Amino acid sequence: MGTLLSYSAISTKIRAMQSRLVTTEQIYEILQLPGVPQVVAYLKQTPGYSRYWSDLDETSLHRAEVERLLRQTVFLDFVRLYKFADHDQKTFLDLYAKKYDVQILKDFLTAIFDHGSSSQVDISLYLDFFSKHSRLNLERLQQCETEPALLEALKGTEYYAPLKAVQGLDPLIFDDGMALDVYYFTQIWNVRKKLFSGDDLEELTVTYGEKFDMLNLQFIHRARLLYHMSPAEIYAILIPVRYRLTQEEIRELIEAPTPEEAGKIFGRTWYGKKYRKQDAVSLEEFYNLNLMELLDREARKHPCSVAVLFRYLYSKEQEVRRLTLALEAVRYRLSPDEAIRYIR
Repeated sequence: MGTLLSYSAISTKIRAMQSRLVTTEQIYEILQLPGVPQVVAYLKQTPGYSRYWSDLDETSLHRAEVERLLRQTVFLDFVRLYKFADHDQKTFLDLYAKKYDVQILKDFLTAIFDHGSSSQVDISLYLDFFSKHSRLNLERLQQCETEPALLEALKGTEYYAPLKAVQGLDPLIFDDGMALDVYYFTQIWNVRKKLFSGDDLEELTVTYGEKFDMLNLQFIHRARLLYHMSPAEIYAILIPVRYRLTQEEIRELIEAPTPEEAGKIFGRTWYGKKYRKQDAVSLEEFYNLNLMELLDREARKHPCSVAVLFRYLYSKEQEVRRLTLALEAVRYRLSPDEAIRYIR
């Protein structure tokens, strides 16, 4: 794995696709548009969206429909990369695609909670992708009206056990979405040494190791300040992976008597020192900045590894997130300067 020959074709494809991603300058231009139809018309003229949206009638689309179409482009780009991938690269992409399983399952669960039925989730744009890259039966899942019914529909899939395990627990402590996330993250960490070697294994260990550490830091921070959870409750929601954070640092952060003391403990960690250098305003911003910086660095360091795939997919997902926020800003007529600070 990770040879120059095996990565030459897909690396060339990724460079071309990366060059078509929407820039911050283009986001700023979008924020100055008067409405959602104008945003769609603008994106139809960009290289990254013209191939997908050239036939769309922007005057007939609502904001929610545009957001679904944006999300669909992530899947469409994934498929384009999959076609160029060799066997080993497809192994990584198949593992990565489980992330989309988790996302759609969260959509179904949210729809059941908010509307009493998963039929509220429009799966029409995603059926082709999931039929090829997932074992989930979206049409069956879409018919579920209760959480137990959804769980029953998941029998025989890998997601049944983690969801079954949290049934009956306090949803504020450990909800279904958290259970799915922790299952997915833990599986990646546990199988990486079985599926990968060389540079690919190194990149997965570094990128996912730091990603999981930073997510755990966010979980601890939110659990303490927003939900006032007990140490035992916080331990239960953490991803069971330690990379640059030690078990002792985790314990001290969770059991610190005050938020101020927890802040001092965080400042002494590897991430706390880096946090100060980046001058981030929140752990969420730090997570995004640090992960993108990490992926850029690792992709340059090891251009013949899964880092180049990981970096592009994350970049594309962030593009969709930023455009979704831009649509909201245009809809609510926020000033471009105010909105761009939030989006960045």
